[in-house]
Amino acid sequence: MAAHTQEQFELFMSQLKETNATLDFYCDFLKIARYVADISISLNMLNYLLGKQNLREAVEALWARDPKVFDVMDILIATRKREKKKFFDELGRFRTIHSLFESVDGVMEFLEGTGLASVFRKPEIKDLVDYVFGVETGLDSNARKNRSGKITEKLVAKMFSNANIEYREQVSSNSFPAVGNALGADQKVFDFVIETAHKTYLIEVNFYSDGGSKLNETARSYTDVAPKVNSIEGFEFVWITDGVGWHKAKNKLQEAFDTIPNIYNLTTINEFINKVKNS
Repeated sequence: MAAHTQEQFELFMSQLKETNATLDFYCDFLKIARYVADISISLNMLNYLLGKQNLREAVEALWARDPKVFDVMDILIATRKREKKKFFDELGRFRTIHSLFESVDGVMEFLEGTGLASVFRKPEIKDLVDYVFGVETGLDSNARKNRSGKITEKLVAKMFSNANIEYREQVSSNSFPAVGNALGADQKVFDFVIETAHKTYLIEVNFYSDGGSKLNETARSYTDVAPKVNSIEGFEFVWITDGVGWHKAKNKLQEAFDTIPNIYNLTTINEFINKVKNS
């Protein structure tokens, strides 16, 4: 017998939200400021190059003073040293961008090849610290997908706290020997654990504003995990998920919905909260 009716599933789908974004979702300015501060001395020294018509002469003078200041130049084209971005040079060689900062010739190849040389000579950039702050703000948008899940976890944690429900975060399944044994090789770290006098709820939380293979993998995983957890006396698996991305993985979500009794979204989560408070 299915855990839910078709009517319940359709209602669940109709409640899915377009976004969970709060204003701090879009940019992590504290992280951006920390990164820029870490390289600001080098950037201020590179400001010496701005407005110089004889750019090679200026590069040579700065190189003689401190060649390590050029190590940060990859951020000027929105890449970072740790990413080890590569390119084909004029001789057809496959090289890393950062390898260019090992000589004056390499620095000049970088500046001329990227087009930064003409930007520096005009100069269209007045201050590289401000410029890099803008670059980092743009790059930080790539972290939004990771922040989306964390924002939902923070929201759920706040709702638990407001309801005076005690919880633990990021709890390994190995903390409960019976659960660890039941999951076998499929060990998990649950986003939340709530323990009451009669039940221990192992909770996963996520939000998907867009589709993708990740949704199918998540639904498939929880469809497998939930029966194993629920078979253990005193334990229940709970899945709190939301986001219109599920419309692109509706069939797989319905399979999970038919298997997992405790599935909630941000509209119905209060039903779970009341269940915990009354247990």
